[in-house]
Amino acid sequence: MQDYAPATPGWQEAPTTGVLVLADGTVIEGAGFGATGSAVAEVCFNTAMTGYQEILTDPSYAGQIVTFTFPHIGNVGTNDEDVETVGMADVVGVRGCVVRAPVTEPSSYRSMRRLDRWLAARGIIGLSGVDTRALTNLIREKGMPNGVIAHAPDGVFDLAHLKAKAAAWPGLVGLDLAKDVSARQTYTWDETTWAWDKGYGRQEAPRHHVVAIDYGIKRNILRLLADQGCRVTVVPATATAEDILGHKPDGVFLSNGPGDPAATGEYAVPAIRGVVDAGLPVFGICLGHQMLGIALGGTTAKMHQGHHGANHPVMDHTTGKVEITSMNHGFAVERGSLPEAVEETHVSLFDGSNCGIRLKDRPVFSVQYHPEASPGPRDSHYLFTRFVNLIRAAKGEETLPERE
Repeated sequence: MQDYAPATPGWQEAPTTGVLVLADGTVIEGAGFGATGSAVAEVCFNTAMTGYQEILTDPSYAGQIVTFTFPHIGNVGTNDEDVETVGMADVVGVRGCVVRAPVTEPSSYRSMRRLDRWLAARGIIGLSGVDTRALTNLIREKGMPNGVIAHAPDGVFDLAHLKAKAAAWPGLVGLDLAKDVSARQTYTWDETTWAWDKGYGRQEAPRHHVVAIDYGIKRNILRLLADQGCRVTVVPATATAEDILGHKPDGVFLSNGPGDPAATGEYAVPAIRGVVDAGLPVFGICLGHQMLGIALGGTTAKMHQGHHGANHPVMDHTTGKVEITSMNHGFAVERGSLPEAVEETHVSLFDGSNCGIRLKDRPVFSVQYHPEASPGPRDSHYLFTRFVNLIRAAKGEETLPERE
């Protein structure tokens, strides 16, 4: 067993009511909050300074415990408008969160509930008072470990059991989680993005029809598609090419999601290939990007520490411009595996990993990051216009400028 500094100095007066136990035996102590009980998952870190509620409701974090590097998490509370979950991820999404400072009373006119109470209501375990810098360094050096996060108000833990549970969990490689967070039934979407003093709107005069495959889709993706004049039909992750084409879409969107793309790809890749072969415009994000890469002949691999944050610079080779992006992925498309027909369009300026591809002879492209998020704040929104322009071109309509 390895020793670990239990808590940040100054907060050690609080009793130990929560622990994070890693697969190698490391025990990290702190103050538990949110839900009680225990949960096993992969431990990652996120470097975003804002948007913790969007992160904690991102279905792509299913099977993970998020360590926030920004110390003050919970300071603006929570509300009903910033939830990104659409399908079943409320039940099986992120498994826990680790923070430095204790959760305080929120300071925001938008707040409806304290973070700790919100987490408890959603069954998510929290751990505060942790030296998150040291934990982040551990992940950077050794990779994302498996671990168990536990919260017990009486401070009594069976550490031997928790260690065994963490060591026995097989991890995310080979794990299909998309079916767990995906919608169970087909539905339509027409809500548009939020506007000051108006809230969310409705797309009442759509010009295009897009089928979105839900591998763990986020609400703001659907809103941005609606903003582009799209009527969106959302289908489950297990939809076949025949199911998708039966809706007679103008274009197909491949959503983000959790887990190993090769595992989900066992049933998703044949559907993606069928859509590509039909000649429809296709746009993929995150897990959708990775599975499109597989469908086009490439492979994916597990990353050492992954990319999780809202400050990741990416180069768009098609324009020569750099955008600040939001990322959340632990797998990546392997550049060297891509066939000649596939062009690499985007690259991470942090580590050079692949962040985007497109087919040279068909209206098909994808990116690894989350263009619906707002770290830039709108650096990547042009990709939705790029997608709809492919639809417009296929219909013989005039295209629009990608950037304002």
